[in-house]
Amino acid sequence: MKIETLQVSGFLPAIIAMRNPMDSWARSDTYMSYETDRISEAIIGEKDRELSLKLQNAGPEHCKHLRMIVVWANIVASRYWWIEADTYRMGMEKISCSTMHKLMARPLTIDDFEHENGNELALNRIIEMINGRMKNYQELIKDSREEEAKKVWREIIQLLPQSYLQRRTVMMSYATLRNIVRQRQNHKLAEWKEFISWCKTLPNSWMIFD
Repeated sequence: MKIETLQVSGFLPAIIAMRNPMDSWARSDTYMSYETDRISEAIIGEKDRELSLKLQNAGPEHCKHLRMIVVWANIVASRYWWIEADTYRMGMEKISCSTMHKLMARPLTIDDFEHENGNELALNRIIEMINGRMKNYQELIKDSREEEAKKVWREIIQLLPQSYLQRRTVMMSYATLRNIVRQRQNHKLAEWKEFISWCKTLPNSWMIFD
């Protein structure tokens, strides 16, 4: 699993919005330390931090400002992890690389899959079988035998292990990340531990964890 942070933004608007219900903008003590094309870093003042924590502890219906802080990231993960991640449809948008269009672009290798010591032999056998069917698919396409090629393509998709790695660009709010951390911190999939460790690297990650 690989996660690359692309952009984080929205801290200052979120803090302003957080103070709207009580018209308490004058008490805000947050300021921007710097802003680049990728990361907007805010120094959350003591008063704003205290209010944010109060709202966070009151429940998700009260810390609505966290929905305004947005993270974009590239995530490369197995299909079995993406099935789990698709639980979070609210507050998370995903655009994936296309298995349908690009799977046949080159032969597969073991690096295209999530794997651990002990299962490489079985996985390599599956990869060898799939690559053989891919070669057959390319030959059928070359001979303009499209209907037969479609059947082979369907067979390949059905054989493809759930450990196949797929890249998606994902947009998530801090509110969504907070919900994920709460629900997945003790999950048996090791990928969730990696995901939560990545969350800790984000600016002002206390908004996600505290």
